Amino acid sequence: MESLSDRELLEIFGNPETKNYGFSLLVRKYQERVYRHIRRMVILHEDADDLVQETFVKVWKNLAGFRNESGLFTWIYRIATNETLTFLKQKRRFLFEPLISSKVKMIRALKDDNFYNGTEVEQKLQLALLDLPEKQRIVFNLRYYDEMPYDQMSELLGTSEGALKASYHHAVKKIEAKVMAD
Repeated sequence: MESLSDRELLEIFGNPETKNYGFSLLVRKYQERVYRHIRRMVILHEDADDLVQETFVKVWKNLAGFRNESGLFTWIYRIATNETLTFLKQKRRFLFEPLISSKVKMIRALKDDNFYNGTEVEQKLQLALLDLPEKQRIVFNLRYYDEMPYDQMSELLGTSEGALKASYHHAVKKIEAKVMAD
């Protein structure tokens, strides 16, 4: 089956008789990309799986009200990003352990993760990403991995393109310094 356009998916979803089927097609089209986006922010496979599910629950609840002011994928990414940021804030607040920071736990989890199959260089990059502030990490992930243009990132994150370019530049410099130091 050839991949349907977003417009076609929305039409199928908009028909009460094919709503469930349309949503299933939408999930199949975007699930893997959403998973990768979330996984790069939370590191743990289990957390990423839960957040993907939460993201698509929100998409289901709100898709009928989608106004096409942005691309469908941009809208889904915004939901995924917001769900992930909320999760990370709650995790830091409720699971605070004075002796082990959440960053240390994420580093340990990345090194011990059976689902992570990256090369040593990729693991070094992921470890360097954990040193970045959240916003820089998100901007880096969107630009580097997802090759998202700055105008789309601006729409997604509600930040100016100039600020995003600066965040990306600072992130790259910090990553280079970290990787070179290791």
